[in-house]
Amino acid sequence: MALRVVDIAQEIKKQIEAFEAPIEAVDIGTVIEVGDGVARVRGLSGVMASELVEFPEGLYGMALNLEKDNVGVILLGDYSHIEEGDIVRSTGRIISVPVG
Repeated sequence: MALRVVDIAQEIKKQIEAFEAPIEAVDIGTVIEVGDGVARVRGLSGVMASELVEFPEGLYGMALNLEKDNVGVILLGDYSHIEEGDIVRSTGRIISVPVG
């Protein structure tokens, strides 16, 4: 069976039209300094005060000190593996504590 160029082009076009790539906008930053349970992160321009941010290996932190060029993040757990250059992701979730 010989393949025709027209048939191949139509099949490629059909697959391109059916292709769906999920798009997720994520605010990211980079660790510029870490010590004493606090990380300084450059980037995260859209982060909110008290927002949870995610570090590598599932460590979370809470954005507290929002400055013009960096964010101070309290690290919520063992941060010994966090180092300069690590990528930090915004979660969009404000930390909340149930009361009562």
